[in-house]
Amino acid sequence: MPPSHACRVAQASGSRLERFGLRALASCVILNLVVQYQSDIDRAFAALADVTRRDVIERLSGGSATISELAAPHGMSLTGMKKHVRVLEDARLVTTEKVGRTRVCHLVPYAFEGISVWLARLDRFALLVERTKGQP
Repeated sequence: MPPSHACRVAQASGSRLERFGLRALASCVILNLVVQYQSDIDRAFAALADVTRRDVIERLSGGSATISELAAPHGMSLTGMKKHVRVLEDARLVTTEKVGRTRVCHLVPYAFEGISVWLARLDRFALLVERTKGQP
């Protein structure tokens, strides 16, 4: 039986899973993991696609800050800023720690190393484009 059929059945009715066994369920899970895979650099670029999160990174480059301190310049609720910080944490760019009743945010050391390497590739591409300008 093709995995796609087993997945449809598994989603339609949990009680029918026994008929197809664990192998059908495992193929369903494996397919979903492949589709949802995202590398660290992809997460980092996705996190940095938002201007508020870029502002947070810029602020944290000057030192640690609380969620309240990060939210204040944006006129944002603490809950809204926590969501932005969570995206940065998931991208492994920022860490947080609970200090008393506040949550303090820090940049992760060397978190931007992979991004820098990737951007250096863009520089080489720009040089190639410049060198080949006007050539057929």
